This record gives sequence, structure tokens and C-alpha cells, in this order.
Amino acid sequence: METLLPSTGESSDGVQLPATGGDQRVYFVPYRWWKEAQESTYWSISGEDSNAKRGVMYTASPANSGRMRLINSIFNPDLLFTLKKGKEDATRSPDNGEVGVSGRDYALVSADMWLEALKWHTDSKSTLKHARSFSVGEVDMTDVYPLQLRLYSQHEINSLAVKISKKDNTVELFKRACKIFNADSGLMNIRDFSGRIRFLINVKDTLPTDFQWQTDQEIILELQMYGLSDSPKSREGKRDDVFQFTNSPGFSSGASVVMNGSTGGSYSFPRTNSSTFIGRSAEYGSLGLTGLQNLGNTCFMNSALQCLAHTPKLVDYFLGDYRSEINYDNPLGMDGEIALAFGDLMRKLWTPGATTVAPRTFKTTLAHFAPQFSGVNQHDSQEFLSFLLDGLHEDLNRVKCKPYIEAKDGEGQPDGEVADEYWKNHRDRNDSIIVDVCQGQYKSTLVCPFCKKVSIMFDPFMYLSLPLPCTRMRTMSITIMNSDGQSKPSCLTIMVPQFGKLEDLNLALSDGCSLAVEETLFVAEIYNHFILRFLEDPTDSLSLIRDGDCLVAYRLPKETENTILVSFMHQQKEEQSSTWKAFGVPLVARTVGGAVNGSDVRDLYLKLLSPFITPTEGDVDGQDISQSQHFMDEGTTETENVITTSPSPDLELAEAGGLVSPFDTEFQFYMTDEKGKVKISKLKMTDPVLLEDSRRKLYVIACWPEKTSKLYDTVIPSSVPEVFKPGFFTRKPPESVSLYKCLEAFLKEEPLGPEDMWYCPRCKEHRQASKKLDLWRLPEILVIHLKRFSYNKYMKNKLDTYVDFPVHDLDLASYIANNNTHPSTRYMLYAISNHYGGLGSGHYSAFVHHGGGQWYDFDDSRVHPITEEKIKTSAAYVLFYRRVADL
Repeated sequence: METLLPSTGESSDGVQLPATGGDQRVYFVPYRWWKEAQESTYWSISGEDSNAKRGVMYTASPANSGRMRLINSIFNPDLLFTLKKGKEDATRSPDNGEVGVSGRDYALVSADMWLEALKWHTDSKSTLKHARSFSVGEVDMTDVYPLQLRLYSQHEINSLAVKISKKDNTVELFKRACKIFNADSGLMNIRDFSGRIRFLINVKDTLPTDFQWQTDQEIILELQMYGLSDSPKSREGKRDDVFQFTNSPGFSSGASVVMNGSTGGSYSFPRTNSSTFIGRSAEYGSLGLTGLQNLGNTCFMNSALQCLAHTPKLVDYFLGDYRSEINYDNPLGMDGEIALAFGDLMRKLWTPGATTVAPRTFKTTLAHFAPQFSGVNQHDSQEFLSFLLDGLHEDLNRVKCKPYIEAKDGEGQPDGEVADEYWKNHRDRNDSIIVDVCQGQYKSTLVCPFCKKVSIMFDPFMYLSLPLPCTRMRTMSITIMNSDGQSKPSCLTIMVPQFGKLEDLNLALSDGCSLAVEETLFVAEIYNHFILRFLEDPTDSLSLIRDGDCLVAYRLPKETENTILVSFMHQQKEEQSSTWKAFGVPLVARTVGGAVNGSDVRDLYLKLLSPFITPTEGDVDGQDISQSQHFMDEGTTETENVITTSPSPDLELAEAGGLVSPFDTEFQFYMTDEKGKVKISKLKMTDPVLLEDSRRKLYVIACWPEKTSKLYDTVIPSSVPEVFKPGFFTRKPPESVSLYKCLEAFLKEEPLGPEDMWYCPRCKEHRQASKKLDLWRLPEILVIHLKRFSYNKYMKNKLDTYVDFPVHDLDLASYIANNNTHPSTRYMLYAISNHYGGLGSGHYSAFVHHGGGQWYDFDDSRVHPITEEKIKTSAAYVLFYRRVADL
């Protein structure tokens, strides 16, 4: 019966195995290498007892079991030896400095021990060379490969039989094992500091007498071989031989030992029973090249996690003693659970020889504190990243008791002093590895449009969310309706940014119709002969306007005090029916003066109809009757210029002192709602109009009798073109924009939206102030979010704009408002979170720089190399930059 050695719980035969957390791998290293690190001050403060420091001595000797030798010689020439607990030799004690001279002394250490020893050795070399200290994200280690051993029970106490088989290892690895473990060539000593061998022997020797551990039972133990004389570095000539095994069926990757930021080459060895590593020229088994299993639409999470897993200082931090900084008492934190789950996941991803990791524990913890990420729904990787970084910060906040600090307006003080004070106040309440590495500061300037009050604030940021300026244009046809009583409607075709805002449309319309200073435009969507909505919010996206919509821009005088906006809708009776039916395009105008009555509304309507009067035989000198009639000269009561052609029998030229048209005697006006569905009350000419709408808008239905409708041309106001009618085979050119243009759009001054009004301390009112952002303090790790998704109450949209971003030299020197000295303003790209497809059906992946100029594509569990030329795509969503030194 074959049993893998698990890290906790019970084996298949009920043997209780040790419960240990974190990385469970065991490393086989030269004892001298281990002893040097162990004797250093670095290890002497760890508080280990003397037995743990000395380890448990085992000796490897040729297998004496006749049964095993016979079976092995007949069926399989595998490597066999016996591992037996030995006695400490005073002449070879760990304290006499003579251990390891023969080269047959080794140590078994845990993953944490190996990593700490590696750090000590690397730091020692760095000190001698005046180089930088150890960083998991930057050190090149191409010296680890896995080896599988099969352990068997023996009747003799304190011993185990060990077999290294060709079936479990490649030919090359088996040859190396024969050189290391050949017990016939002399005595070999192995000190167990991990406790694994000691545990297995102790379990066997302390089992009850009625429990039979059969000699044919096996326990598989995988060792990570490191620092041996036959390492890959000393066998460059054999490189091609090893690669031929990696391309054969049945072999797959673990993790190599090439880390992010490495400048050296990479090389590794194959291993079995692990996830397939895609790519012919891939570096098999590279450290950190570990995929994440998709647990059901968790590609958004996997993409962001891989980017963070290759952020150098974060990796170093979470592979170190981060638990000592967990703030369990922070009410804004998550009881340290997010930090623990994330740290455990980082250790699994950076374990040498690691296979694909299933982040179930991390996702369960995440869903517990953020239920929106539970289930199998797709989510936004940037939203997940924002929540995770905030959660890690609060869990690791070194400030146990946050002081209360009141924000002050630094009016009259130098910006540098105010910025430093704001930053100090922020750090007094927020101090964590996330703040150290990922947070910067920008300057926010608000200006009141009325009193010109200037307010300057300095706020921290975790990432920059940059808009994508649109270079692709959109053609739109809009009908312009005048309210002067003289001009007929006209169609204006304009060009606007495809993904622009309503303010872009208003600006184009104003230029196209030469709008005067005292005029304004009201853009409305017309549907079924009524105004469906007024487009009033300048920040609304133009993507809300479809090509099939019908838009009208009403050209009106600017609003003054006590004016009323009146919208007229038209109705007439259907033929052979008494039903009233809407027709034509609504007309809009403003009243002049304060209170209005029914006759004011009627006169305003007749003025709007003047351009549509049909010429008759009674025209004077061939002129259009609309030119000879003065229906609505403001304040006039004269009637001598009124021409009465074809008057009706009951014509009345004047009523209640107001001038009327000869054709309006049978118009009837009713107050109504916005859609003109209900006739609320009939307007009487002498009665004042009572407004219930606080916005001072009046909606009126004008009912047309049949004989009156013949006097006007109702065809023109009934025909409104659609916004755009695409032709056949219309192709849009690909859109491209540089990252610097996105940054400039983010930093440009713009007015706040109506929903984001600013309370002016001088005016004592909320104002639609203008806002300007400037970068002031840059973080070590700069995260840039490209705002590809837009959401509103009507629709969702994704921009597939290609953003041309720098890879090696992002220079932000010209975008910094702070003139003081900065560590550096140059950045290098090291990770990208990509989103492919559309909304709701897309997929996330990650591109990660892994040292030596090599990039990798992390697509859930699949990891394969990719050239630098292919990392720039229109799918780039979140960019990760790290600061580099100035040239």
C-alpha cells in the first residue's frame, strides 16, 4: 500500500502525522552550508533548544535485508540503503568545526530554515561585495531539484529502509542520487532538523503490539536537493541532456528557483505528479512560476494575486516574520485573517517545486469578510485588489490606537509644509507595509465658481485610476429648434468623441450653431411625440445615446429670475374618430417676466408656430405671411398690421387685451404631465397659471382642430432624423492612446458633477466647483488602473482602447507638482492584469516579469513564457510599476 506523506491529519492506515502549518517541504543540504548559517548571530537569537540546534543524527548504510536485496536484484536495480539513528561522535561533533570535511555530511531542514539560511549566506556575500541585501524577488537560485524516496518499515528499531527508484525520478536525477546516497562507498551522516525522519521512526517504534505495520507498506517522501556538488551550475554541459527529459511525456513542472528581478539565466529539472507547464522553451520548475486553480470564475482573483505575488518587497515581507506585525485589535481590520490567508498563499506560491495551488482557504476567508466575492460570479480584478490592499493594511497596521486628527485648511502656508503635515497625520494613523510600499500623495485644488475661494488638500492614494481619452470620433445628427419665432428647424451634423460626455456634445453644438453668449441649449430625446428626457448632466456618457435615438437641441435665452420653461405638445383628432392623437415635435420656450396667465401661454405658442404658417393667396407682395404678421412683438397691442385672410366666422381679433392670430380661435390648451398623457386642467385666458413644479417647468397640450391644422405646415416639425444611420460595411479604425495622455486627462482641471457638489466655507453653500489634481509624492510601487469599464443607471460599457504604456522607463518627472527632491521619478513595469472579452463574459490573466528579461503569462493554472513584444495589448487593465534608480 502506497501513502503520500501528508502534512497533517492521519495517513490512510490511521497513523497520526504531525500537524504543521505553512510550507511542508524538506530540503536536503550540505551540513557545512547549514552549520555556517546556524552558528551565526542571526540564528543564535531564535531561541531554539540545544537538541533542535544539533539535530538528530542518522547514518546511511547498505541494505542488509536479504529479502530486499533479493527482490531488488531480480526485478529492479534501484538504489537501496538503510537509514538508522546513530550515536553522536565526539570527534565529529557540531562544535569542533570538522564536520563535513569528507563531503558525506548532510542536513534535513524545513522550508523556513532553508530560506533563512539562504538569506544569511546571500547577505554575507552581499556585504563583501557591497551589494544590496537578500530579496526573494531578486535573487537567482538555480540549484534546487526534487528527488523522491520510498520509505519502508523494518523490524529493527530506530531504522527505516529507503529506496530511490528510476520509476519515480528521471534518469539524470537517479544518476545524481546514486552518487550522493551510494552507501557502499562509505558511511554517510544525515542530521534531521526537520523532525520528519524522527517522527516516522518514533511512530513505528511506539505503535501498540497489536498494530502491524507491514514491511511492504511505503511512504513517499520528496526531498528538495540544494547546494550539492553536482548542481546544475557545475554541469552546464549537461543542460541539453536534461531538457530532453522535460519534453518527454509524463513530465511536468514544479517551481524553479528563478525569482522576480533576477538578471541571471534559469535552469531547472523536471518532476512528476505536478501540473503541466506550457511552453517548449519554458524554464521547468522555476520558483514563483506556480499557477492558481480556477475555483469557478475566480480568474479575476488569480490575476491580481499573481501580480501581488511578484511584487518584490511584498514577497520578502510575507515570506518573513510578518505575523509579528498583525494587529488583531484593529476594529477596521479583519482579525488578522486576511493577512494570514494571504501570507500562507504567498508561501505556497514561492515554494520550490510547488505545483498548481488551489486558493480555497484564501477565497473562503475573503468571502467571509466580503460577501460580494462569494459564489461563482465574475468580479472586477481592480475592485478585488482595492479591497485586498485595504484589508492587508488594516490587518498589518502598526498603529494600535489611532489618534484623532482634525483636517485643517492650509490657506496661506507653503504647499510643502501643508503636504508634509498631511502626510505625517496620515502616517500617525496608518503605518503598514502597504503604506510603506504602495501609497503616494496627490494635491487636490478646489475653486469656488462664485467667490473664487481656493481650497487645497493633500490626500493619500493607493493607485491611480486613469480615464482613457477617446481619439475615435462619432458622427451625430441633431435637430436645432429655435424659439425666436422666425427661424425654421435645421439639422446639424457634428463630430464628438465616441466615448465622450454630454459636455462634449454641448460644446460641439454651440460651435456648430454659433451660439450667442446670452443663449443656451437644451438637448432632449424625442420619443413618440413627447420629450422622453432632457440631457442635463454634463458628465453623462455619450454612450447612453444610441444611433437610433432622435435628439432635438432647443435654442433658448439663458435662464433669468422668475422665467418659466414651457414645453408644448401637439394633439389633433383622428379622422372618423373622436380620439385625440399626438403629432409633431414638442416646442420649448421661456416666458418673459414673472406670473403668467392663459393668454401668455397662448401667445408664446403662436410665436413658436409662426415659422410654420402655410402661405395663402392673401400674402402681401408675395411675402410669407409669417413675415407680415407680428403676432408676438413683446409688449405690443397694435392691430393695424395684422392681416386677416380666410377668417373663420367667429373670428375675434383681440381677447382680454392681448394680440391674437386670426387662426388661433379654436386652439385649446391644457396643463399636463411630462409625457402628455393626462389633461389635468384647461387653461383659461384670464386666469393665472399655477405651477406645482418647483423646477419652474410647465407642460402644456395644444389641441388642434382640423381646419386650424390646415393653416400650418406640420410636416417639418414632425420629421426629426435619427442620430446616426450607419452604412453597409462600416469599419472603425482601431483606437490608440498613450499612457501619458491618460495621465494628463486624469490631472486636468474639470468641474465637479451635480452629485459631487462641494460645500464652500465662504459661500456657506454647495457649489459645483472646479477640481484639479497634481501628483505630489510617489510610492515605491505604482499601481495604475485603466478605467475601461463605465457603469450608469442605463447601461454598462467597456473600452477596448489600446494603451501604449512604457515598459522600461515610465518617467513622471514632468507630472510632479512637488519641486523638492524625490528618490526617483522613473518606473519599470513588472506585472499586468489583463481583461479579455466583454462585460459579464470576459476572462482575466496576468503577465509577470520574472527576471532576466523573461515575461510569463499566468492564465489560472497554466503558466508559460511570453515575449516582451506581446505584453502590450488592448486587454491591459491594471499596470504594476516599481521604482528604479535615476540614470
